Amino acid sequence: MSAHDWPRPANRDVMHRLMQRLIMQLANNQEIMDDKDLETAPMRAGDLADRLPGEEPSVRRRDFLNVAAVATAGTGASIALWPLIDSLNPSADVLAQATIEVDLRPIETGQRITAIWREQPLFVVHRTSAEIERARADDRSNALIDPETDAARVLDPEWLVVVGVCTHLGCVPLGQGVGDNRGKYGGWFCPCHGSIYDASGRVRKGPAPTNLVVPPYQITQAGVLVVGRES
Repeated sequence: MSAHDWPRPANRDVMHRLMQRLIMQLANNQEIMDDKDLETAPMRAGDLADRLPGEEPSVRRRDFLNVAAVATAGTGASIALWPLIDSLNPSADVLAQATIEVDLRPIETGQRITAIWREQPLFVVHRTSAEIERARADDRSNALIDPETDAARVLDPEWLVVVGVCTHLGCVPLGQGVGDNRGKYGGWFCPCHGSIYDASGRVRKGPAPTNLVVPPYQITQAGVLVVGRES
């Protein structure tokens, strides 16, 4: 018999009798009493004192104390876990980067730059007319893994702004640097597991399930990109 199979005594007197019987049975190499033996053990009048006033026989002071102990333990566990939970909140320096600004005026047509937003790479692309036309033509492709039009992913057709993190396992795709492998669709290529994105940041091949994320952003009249703020 395992420890989980031991009978649960109904009151202190039964516990006392159980301990005595266990000692005797162990000394005689006998079987430990089962639940049926314990349930049929006689209850003395003194056992009634273990019940809460006005309660049925099945509710005893020990039952109440057990519930209280469990509730207290749960509260204690929550307090103990709070430092861990609090550590998962964004740090002060991350919150400070919740909104960033990028001056778009120096970025030439066809040029790509990488900024940092919320500790993640942010891809900013000044697209050429050829890239825009190709992205729009692919709107009608049946091969889109995560169908989305190019117009739905940009505020200004010339500017594409996406989080530079592959949606498969979080790698940073190639394509920002001159001479980088951009895949057959002219966007980005993730060397980790072969996901390929087009010039609109839409996934076209590989295990990535969704397109590159478009963050909330706006472009001011002065030509400043503000990331982290809805337009």
